Amino acid sequence: MNVRSKHRLAKAARYVALAVVVLIFFGPIAWILATAFKSAPDVYSLKIFFTPTLQNIRDSFATPFLVGERTWNSIVVTFCTLVFSLPIATAAAYAFSRFRFPGGSIWPIGVLATQFIPPVVVIIPLFIVFRQVNLLDTRTALVIANMSFVVPYAIWMIKGFIDSIPMDMEEAAQIDGASRLRAIWDVVVPVALPGIATAAIFCFVVSWNEFFYALVLTQQDATTMQVGLMSARTERGDVWEIMAAMGLVIILPMLVLSRFVQKYFTKGLMSGSVR
Repeated sequence: MNVRSKHRLAKAARYVALAVVVLIFFGPIAWILATAFKSAPDVYSLKIFFTPTLQNIRDSFATPFLVGERTWNSIVVTFCTLVFSLPIATAAAYAFSRFRFPGGSIWPIGVLATQFIPPVVVIIPLFIVFRQVNLLDTRTALVIANMSFVVPYAIWMIKGFIDSIPMDMEEAAQIDGASRLRAIWDVVVPVALPGIATAAIFCFVVSWNEFFYALVLTQQDATTMQVGLMSARTERGDVWEIMAAMGLVIILPMLVLSRFVQKYFTKGLMSGSVR
């Protein structure tokens, strides 16, 4: 086999590998998109071409699926998780980076160790506490549960960026008359912003896709879209066209987010690695 043949074979292998990757990642999305606009008979057929319908979308907003109400719950829970988690994580990351606590590194390591606790272990005490304070089936309970998972990760991600910021920058601001809080706001936060943005993206994705806590802690009023998918299991079995329509609502924010924040996410990770 000559050099030209080897080059063509390698090029063909790359195209085949690329096609397989595209099929694996985008095949399920294409299937959901097509199923969401199929009529019930077309769902169970092997037709490539079919007449699209919006009936599944309309049905998904009606009882018992209630896509509108459950989507609003997911939006509120995700937004509140971000609003409360990022300031807490940033403040904790700064404290771990700049101050020395009794016990040394045991405290930040202990925060990281919470990530290795299975959610099924955490949910039991959370359920008992929320039941005692009448927070079951509320968005507040979901926000607190989500924060118990996303805050430790956000702390460690932001801490890596703050560690790379020289103390001289803060000291220079304080010499000019700025307080420590002002120096943090004007110096540390802007420089660590790529890390904070990356942590925000992580918090958003985890909170939006969270299923287990919402399944256990909610019943009806605070049910999110992820748990609402189970309502597509009816007496006739799995209503795939409705499930696909509901799934489309879930993945659309992820697709939009990935389109607009990809460069910021990559910048945040690269900045962390360069520093």
